[in-house]
Amino acid sequence: MGKIILTGDRPTGRLHIGHYVGSLRRRVELQNSGEFDRIFIMIADAQALTDNADNPEKVRQNIIEVALDYMSAGLDPEKCVLFIQSQVSELTELTFFYNNLVTVQRLQRNPTVKAEIQMRGFNDSEDADNKAGTPVGFFCYPISQAADITAFKATTVPVGEDQAPMIEQTREIVRKFNSVYGPTLVEPEILLPDNAACLRLPGTDGKAKMSKSLGNCIYLSDSAEEVTAKVKGMYTDPLHLQVSDPGHIEGNTVFTYLDAFCRDEHFAMFGDCFHGKKVSFDFKNLDEVKAQYQAGGLGDMMIKNFLAAVLNSTLEPIRTRRHELEKDIPYVYEVLRKGSEEARAVAAQTLADVKRAMRINYFDAGVLDELIREQSEKYK
Repeated sequence: MGKIILTGDRPTGRLHIGHYVGSLRRRVELQNSGEFDRIFIMIADAQALTDNADNPEKVRQNIIEVALDYMSAGLDPEKCVLFIQSQVSELTELTFFYNNLVTVQRLQRNPTVKAEIQMRGFNDSEDADNKAGTPVGFFCYPISQAADITAFKATTVPVGEDQAPMIEQTREIVRKFNSVYGPTLVEPEILLPDNAACLRLPGTDGKAKMSKSLGNCIYLSDSAEEVTAKVKGMYTDPLHLQVSDPGHIEGNTVFTYLDAFCRDEHFAMFGDCFHGKKVSFDFKNLDEVKAQYQAGGLGDMMIKNFLAAVLNSTLEPIRTRRHELEKDIPYVYEVLRKGSEEARAVAAQTLADVKRAMRINYFDAGVLDELIREQSEKYK
């Protein structure tokens, strides 16, 4: 049994830097590491429809956006399988079988489900306070994720911290299936970002999570001007009113982003951001910046200018590759078509294994003959 990765994203919008540091950057590193036998990257359009059923065009249009972001960030179709979830119908069939292994009460306890339901404004009862009830498909999407992961017998799932409860639910489903029907499915391991600041990058407004729906994102495809403008409007320390005031690092969004993106070499590249008319600093690393900020005398705008430079240097190669890919959209769709065919072949084999374990493979070679003999004997 080889080492296999399955991961992906919902195509509800362009990918942002939270996706990048949370899992996308790591995916590219893992792809290039040579440690894994196969890597499957899924554009989860079927899952996106669970709370966008009334706006399928939004999902349809964003498939290409996510594919462009994937490939521009460094995911290589020669090294991984990029595919569209809805084109692998076996995933739906596996979800149906797994539904019987999970209780409603267990889904209700899933912290990620609870948080996502609250964020989308779903209500326990329809039309209460003019809010719609929770779609069944959305409520059950941990089961769908389990189908996605197990269909490819993934051993490793690189995700952000907020997805940890979903992976645990998958592990429970695998254990339940294997205990009832015999060893068939592979229990995956979660792979979290190794930088604590990347576990859940906050939005530019300081909110707990960067989210497309909250409008607090910096997108991978944003121009340098857009990135700079968003950084300049970023939430910092509300008590740091004067440059001379001691500043606070904890909860300061600018420093959280620097923890996620800044490297020592950036100070040689962009150290002039800390040279002003009244003060000038020659920092060698981020720890020195933090110490000066906490002592007082370092203004927020200098730090924001530095962060904007760091982010733009990180995103510029991604933007350049994206512009090239945008010139050949037929190639991008061909990558997705071939990837979806390859993914479906793998998922079909897992589905066959599942049906065999459940003894519902009635018409497989040899099985039908056995059934006929068994039933014929019964009715003699």
